[in-house]
This record gives sequence, C-alpha cells and structure tokens, in this order.
Amino acid sequence: MPRQSIFNMSLNKIYPALVQKAERKNRTQAEVNQIICWLTSYSQSDLDTQLAKDITYQTFFEEAPQMNPNCALITGVVCGIRVEDIEDPLMQKIHWLDKLVDELAKGKTMEKILRE
Repeated sequence: MPRQSIFNMSLNKIYPALVQKAERKNRTQAEVNQIICWLTSYSQSDLDTQLAKDITYQTFFEEAPQMNPNCALITGVVCGIRVEDIEDPLMQKIHWLDKLVDELAKGKTMEKILRE
C-alpha cells in the first residue's frame, strides 16, 4: 500500500481491522486497546476520544502523547519489511503497531508483547 494512502486512511477503518485480526485468534479488543495505549501513551479514555473523531491514521500518531520508550525493542518482519529498518518515523510507528497486534494474534503473552 502506498505510503500516503495508509497515512490518510481513517483511523475508524484501520482500528476495526486490528481488532478483527486479534479476535479471529481468540484475543480481545481490550488487549488490542492495551497494546495501542502502551505504544502511544494514550489513556483508554483518550483512545476512545480519538476513535470517536474522524481522524486519519497519521493524525492519530501525531497526536499521541508520546511513543513508549521501549518501542525500539520492537523488532521483526511485518509485510516482508523489517520494522527496525524503516526510515520513515510515521511508517515505523504504523508497522510497530501492526507487529504488536500480529504478536497478539500469534498467541504471545501480553508481558512479551509489551516488552516488560
């Protein structure tokens, strides 16, 4: 998917896809939310507020309070791309979140996913 295309997609289209990916593997929306909050430092109520707005995926990450200091520990491959090698900061954040949800769907424990 072209870079600008995903940046400009509505968060309200991407979020349900992340939840569905987890739920297909018997994980929960609450776990997806926990991952998002861990990565972006949004509180659950702030995440709910962002989801209630019609914002782009780019805006969602730009308005994030701060990225978790341990996000640099997120490594591996998503869509054939090694996340630690992505040079565009926004694209890297997007792939970090995708990688964490992939790990959830693959059955990893939250402690491992959240790099605790």
